[in-house]
Amino acid sequence: MAELADWIREGYAPAFKTACLILGNSSDAEEAVQEAFLRAWRFRDSISDNQGNAIRPWLYRVVVNTCVSKLRKEIPHRDRRAPEASLEHLSDPKLSPDQEGDRLELATEMLKSLSSLPDHLRITLVLRYYVGLSEREIAMAIKKRPGTVKSRLHEGRRLLSEIPALQLLASEWLAVKASARTSQLPSIEEEMN
Repeated sequence: MAELADWIREGYAPAFKTACLILGNSSDAEEAVQEAFLRAWRFRDSISDNQGNAIRPWLYRVVVNTCVSKLRKEIPHRDRRAPEASLEHLSDPKLSPDQEGDRLELATEMLKSLSSLPDHLRITLVLRYYVGLSEREIAMAIKKRPGTVKSRLHEGRRLLSEIPALQLLASEWLAVKASARTSQLPSIEEEMN
């Protein structure tokens, strides 16, 4: 179980960020992750050492289940739809201030849009695109069939693509990328010389 102990030590930050994306609130996420890690440690014997590849999805299942329980029991009357603007983990020192500003604007809008999705779609998208689990690992983590995971990913992407603010940001981003590409292409005169 050394892998579990390592994951708990090293996996706290990603689990916390995942819980924040699911719950939309850092204090609720903090409680959920602490509870999830206690559960994971308490039931560590339920997963054997020869299931090395299954430990990560199992641990995320514990985190997700704890978040879902919190959503059902403790947060129904509170507004959990307004995510906090704790995006400091998204900064990239290699980007210019303008690029960083654009990235932060997109990340903020993405978090708002993500929080508008139903819980089952938001959780699936977070596990796929934020955590990086494969469809098979997500199926193990949320105890659903891979076909269900695929359909949830498709539906979540479809709903996100219909949000006007994201459509606008995407079209602006594509226009900037296209203009950068055409400015890097040599002109006909340059190619002939």
